[in-house]
Amino acid sequence: QVRLVESGGGLVQSGGSLRLSCAAPGSTLARYAIGWFRQAPGKEREGVSWIASDGRTEYADSVKGRFTISRDNAKDTVYLQMNNLQPEDTAVYYCAADFSQGPPPTQEYLYDYWGQGTQVTVSS
Repeated sequence: QVRLVESGGGLVQSGGSLRLSCAAPGSTLARYAIGWFRQAPGKEREGVSWIASDGRTEYADSVKGRFTISRDNAKDTVYLQMNNLQPEDTAVYYCAADFSQGPPPTQEYLYDYWGQGTQVTVSS
């Protein structure tokens, strides 16, 4: 069992930045692919960015060039640096873990462990 804890959300103005963290107290994330997903009010949850255990990354088209995912295995933490935030980025952001190697899976159903989410609100 892996418990994931997100942090770093908040309120920011359009064009601003936030860095989200996904930690796993008591667990080692090094062999897990980690995905960031988000859910806006009234919308389905969607994938944002993914990082494989070997560091390979993937991004949704909507965030390419603005978001950067990274991992620090020594700290068992994955980060999502979000720059040039826009109101449409407003959502609850979740991190999820999948015990896998190879390219990071982007399909939500492949992820076994989920955090509780952190709210990101971007004002115009």
